[in-house]
Amino acid sequence: MPSLKDVVDLLHAWYPPHTADGWDAVGLVYGDPAAPVAKVLFAVDPAPEVAEEAAGWGADLLVVHHPLFLKPVHGFAATTPKGRTLATLAEGHCALLTAHTNADQAVDGVSEALATALGLTDLSPLVPSESVALDKVTVYVPLDAADAVREALADGGAGTLGDYDHGSFSSPGKGRFRPLPGAAPVVGEVGRHEVVDEVRVEVVLPRSRRPDVLAAVLAAHPYEEPAYEVVELGDPGTSRTGSGRIGSVTATTLRDFAATVAHALPGTAHGVRVAGDPDRTVRRVAVCGGAGDFLLDTVLGTDADVYVTSDLRHHPAAEFLEQDGPALVDVAHWAAESTWLPVVQAKLAAALDDTVETRVSTIRTDPWQFRL
Repeated sequence: MPSLKDVVDLLHAWYPPHTADGWDAVGLVYGDPAAPVAKVLFAVDPAPEVAEEAAGWGADLLVVHHPLFLKPVHGFAATTPKGRTLATLAEGHCALLTAHTNADQAVDGVSEALATALGLTDLSPLVPSESVALDKVTVYVPLDAADAVREALADGGAGTLGDYDHGSFSSPGKGRFRPLPGAAPVVGEVGRHEVVDEVRVEVVLPRSRRPDVLAAVLAAHPYEEPAYEVVELGDPGTSRTGSGRIGSVTATTLRDFAATVAHALPGTAHGVRVAGDPDRTVRRVAVCGGAGDFLLDTVLGTDADVYVTSDLRHHPAAEFLEQDGPALVDVAHWAAESTWLPVVQAKLAAALDDTVETRVSTIRTDPWQFRL
């Protein structure tokens, strides 16, 4: 059975906390990292009724999109809704983790899940994230210690590229050296030239992980003075992460595309609101999970025929339409973001070989109950 730390590490690898907006509050909110995890529940909101569902099911971890405490607090008494939520989770020995804006931008994140649910293909971010600065570390290691050093490199954070980890390249060679007086060589004798069968191991890593990776190499390497080098790699200029997504659909009308949206998302009192000519041809679609009016100007500069998002206000929407840009489809905030829950649930179940039971909350936390 994995520990809470094991599960958190997986989620943070997919949705790194450092990619969250500066105002956001993400990561592990409550729980003992050493505690075992057998059940994980996923939900959009950390509402009191969701906490009751988690505790009643016996969940060991509740993963939510929206933060429980977005602003600093000095206490969380159970006399408040947020306090009741945390008290319920604590009594049920259920940890709480938030993935918010870090999940919005990620591959297999909220906007990408929404785009996929609507049938979009050939996806790319509306606003790509800045590429992560990369290093390449090369280390020379005796043949019989190469596997241990590769594992140490991976543990330090090297060799992870997209959906792959433990990536490295190795080539054989001969290491030559002569230990000097004062040395304590693992191989050879002081004063004698030595030739050793060695392996050149190369890995790529985020530059931010350089100290951890080098520390891991030095700790695992058998030599007193390991030989290694670090090269800073150029910016590839591409990114699969970022705000929103844009993609393609088979040519249809705005009326029929809106019907597709309504069918793909869970029903809410909000429904699906549409602004534009119902007979307009739709081939290119931009989306943003959650409140996406901050991307309106960006969408105007694309070839999108329609923009799907939530929480559009009167004046920004009207001014957008006055510029003869894409049509607008406004959906419920909760409905758009709920498309992410089965995606992250499936990722976690697959990563843990189904050793952990997972499920998506059955509670709809959209705040609107009915409309007339």
